Amino acid sequence: MILVNRAVSTTLDNIAWFSRIRTMNRKIHSTLSSSSSKPDSLRIQHPRSEDSNPETANGASGSLETRVYTRKKRLKQEALEPLEKKSQLCGLPDIEEFAFKKNTRSSRRSTETNITVASAKTTAGTSFLKLLCFFTHSNCLRINLVVLNLGNPPENWVEVLEGIRQMRSSGDAPVDSMGCDKAGSFLPPSERRFAVLLGSLLSSQTKDQVNNAAIHRLHQKGLLTPEAIDKADESTIKELIYPVGFYARKATYMKKIAKICLEKYNGDIPSSLDDLLALPGIGPKMAHLILHIAWNDVQGICVDTHVHRICNRLGWVSRPATKQKTSSPEETRVALQQWLPKEEWVAINPLLVGFGQTICTPLRPRCEACSVAKLCPAAFKEASSSPSSKLKKSKQSKEL
Repeated sequence: MILVNRAVSTTLDNIAWFSRIRTMNRKIHSTLSSSSSKPDSLRIQHPRSEDSNPETANGASGSLETRVYTRKKRLKQEALEPLEKKSQLCGLPDIEEFAFKKNTRSSRRSTETNITVASAKTTAGTSFLKLLCFFTHSNCLRINLVVLNLGNPPENWVEVLEGIRQMRSSGDAPVDSMGCDKAGSFLPPSERRFAVLLGSLLSSQTKDQVNNAAIHRLHQKGLLTPEAIDKADESTIKELIYPVGFYARKATYMKKIAKICLEKYNGDIPSSLDDLLALPGIGPKMAHLILHIAWNDVQGICVDTHVHRICNRLGWVSRPATKQKTSSPEETRVALQQWLPKEEWVAINPLLVGFGQTICTPLRPRCEACSVAKLCPAAFKEASSSPSSKLKKSKQSKEL
């Protein structure tokens, strides 16, 4: 009886091993299938078919699971018996043998359960992998379609854009006279490109008036070229660009950028988006702006805080597959590029920046003076929820 149990246990374990190997290697699977006299399904259903005494096999079938489970515990201390067909697998990679031994020793489930799982993997493993790849591909395709948002621009966007153009026709916003595109306009082409790069770097978290004044002070000291910036002291640069936002950090970036331009670009600035993004302190908004102005290369929309805020107020952008507002200017750029015609990509930035500086301001937007307020989902909402209005309401409630 002990010999019968040992033969059954060894046979069942080997069958599970073959099942795993077949799912990993189709070539070995076909070899085993062609050389086997009985299908695997029959061997799994009748594990004692090799036994010469059918009565003994049938009589032990009722307690097969208990005795096999006990035998599996003994296998942890005893060496595995050699398999009759092991000579056919002498060419297996070492990693497969190691995986099999590790799995056999660490398994805590019954042999019958292992066979069931292995059989399921053998018969449906390939189909499952194909199904998984299909769903993965389908989800990626669905996500890409959502992100790309092929078609379906926001309602009335043409009318809204035209209304903003009319409100901006006076050109009285700070960006119209002191924007980054005005930096170094009187300089030779290569020097102007470097001045545009510096102006874009300094413009982050800084008003146009402050930024323009800093560029003017740098020009007066002859520090609008990479050679001059490289030779100048960092403390001097800090004094000249103050009170630009994060002026100390930006002075360090300016020194590093000047050295990179001298060593890698012969005193000029990078002409590709990736190379610009590799510069210290240069993000997507600045990189696209520099490409627009310095190289006349339109690869994306320049989205700053004004464009980010206004596009969300107008309902022009949202997070993928949701109606929620975008959480960053970069998300807004990706969402806006999905539907806005490319011929509007350059003009949209100064248009909305000036609109945000004069009418659609961050706090207390002037919705009463906006000609497209009737088409704006956020009209008169943020103005009523501003800190000053809340303070006034609290004071009125206290007085009452």
